[in-house]
Amino acid sequence: MCKTIKQKIKFRASPEEIYELLADAKQHAKLTGQKAKISRKVGGPFSTRGGKVSGVNVDLVPGERLVQAWRRTDFPKGIFSMAAFQFTRTKAGGTEVVLTHRGVPKLLIPQVESDWRKLYWEKIRQRLA
Repeated sequence: MCKTIKQKIKFRASPEEIYELLADAKQHAKLTGQKAKISRKVGGPFSTRGGKVSGVNVDLVPGERLVQAWRRTDFPKGIFSMAAFQFTRTKAGGTEVVLTHRGVPKLLIPQVESDWRKLYWEKIRQRLA
């Protein structure tokens, strides 16, 4: 059985800057410290975290939305989830990111939730400091 993860976080940077940290292979690799290959095209493949995560870009709207068919190497064979990031400019000029990650295998929910917080949100905050 699969579940949905939903996380909201705010950053003191523009939606375009946050989008690029997640969607640009060089910036992503610099952020995480792990190899990343990310196509800039809808339907293009991506691989992050040194190959631990891979999939296909479903929707790319710079500074607004990033949607990926997404899987980790520890997901059961043939299982893909859908990670959707919505970027909204805040009144203060920063960004609210809403991550909706659907179809995550139930047993992996705690680890995937923790990974988003530690490997992405905390690292983005550190990078912006």
